[in-house]
Amino acid sequence: MAKKRDRLEVVYDILKIIRNHNNSIKPTPLLRYSNLSSQSFAEYYKELIEKEFVKEIVDKKGKKFITLTDKGFRYLEKYKMILGFIGEFELWKKYNYFNLCKLAVV
Repeated sequence: MAKKRDRLEVVYDILKIIRNHNNSIKPTPLLRYSNLSSQSFAEYYKELIEKEFVKEIVDKKGKKFITLTDKGFRYLEKYKMILGFIGEFELWKKYNYFNLCKLAVV
């Protein structure tokens, strides 16, 4: 059975999805790609908006898009650096250095 993602990892995954979609994605595809329930996604999304990691942009046609803020980009950088540190010093149980590297690369 796969390990359940912790809160920081879920935030990282959501921000990474946005970044990987040219920093512009609609809410529904983001929900799908995040692999969270609607309720969990709504909680994370609300927190990301409140903490200014992401912002909503509405285009001329009234369609809503989600983009990263500078703070969101910084989170991605710092999280990746922390993963590298953990892996380099083997501070993580065998949780799979491989998985850590995989997360840090993307």
